[in-house]
Amino acid sequence: MRQDNQLLVITHLSQLITIITGFGSLILPLVLWLTQKEKVYQMDAHGKNIINFQLSLIVYAIICIPLILLFGLGLLGFIVLGIISIVFPIINAIKASNGETPTYPLSLNFIS
Repeated sequence: MRQDNQLLVITHLSQLITIITGFGSLILPLVLWLTQKEKVYQMDAHGKNIINFQLSLIVYAIICIPLILLFGLGLLGFIVLGIISIVFPIINAIKASNGETPTYPLSLNFIS
């Protein structure tokens, strides 16, 4: 296995593709993780964290939909999710470039 912090950073930042295309925040990191998890040191741990985070965001977004009818709390939830989905991939990309293991808040453990 090779140490490739640059690819780990790219994997974290690939979640931001949604800002440009409107989709792909789960697909692109998933493809990078599945193709590189056995070749790059720590890619498996980083990839699992990213996929769990993205799946958690999808679950929280689904929960926010019916909450829109309840005093607009769903709209507030969508705003918070939007901010979290932009800020934490950037923070964790910086951590990955420094060789640290990233953590994502509110991440449910789908893949262990």
